[in-house]
Amino acid sequence: MVLLHSPPGELGASAPDFALLGVDGKRHTLADYQESPILVVMFICNHCPYVQAIEDRLIALAREMATKKVSFVGISSNDPTNYPEDSFVNMQARARKKGYTFDYLYDETQQTAKDYGAVCTPDFFVYDQERKLRYRGRLDDSPRNPAAVRKEELKEAILALLAGHPVSAQQNTTMGCSIKWKE
Repeated sequence: MVLLHSPPGELGASAPDFALLGVDGKRHTLADYQESPILVVMFICNHCPYVQAIEDRLIALAREMATKKVSFVGISSNDPTNYPEDSFVNMQARARKKGYTFDYLYDETQQTAKDYGAVCTPDFFVYDQERKLRYRGRLDDSPRNPAAVRKEELKEAILALLAGHPVSAQQNTTMGCSIKWKE
């Protein structure tokens, strides 16, 4: 496991388009989420202990924000040959087992991760209605211990945008396992 920190986001950058197969068997594109006032794009995977440590909190946040029409999209870009736990079949099983309420998409070519500049799992990108990047940072201030969470940074960014306020420029990068690039 290689621990990485995401770089700061290029705030104001447009969300790159994608066309990826979801665990639901359907192809999903950026345009599919155009009705959502906020879009959260998350690079996650099955095997990363950093993702596993926040997974339940992430599922709960996605469920809570769905009532506000905020869309969450999880994307797995890892090489399934060297990391079979991250295969499409295992992604489907994980989404069912954990009760994902968000689309979980497979970036088979890894091009979407490259287009977004994703480097680790988890890696969070929050876009406004115009699909401009307003937040790139961590879920909260306690990546490994849910009992120690004092500041829910991703949620605060979403709520600020929903209220028509700017997101704080103070954005703490996320940390996690490196994306497992194909050789």
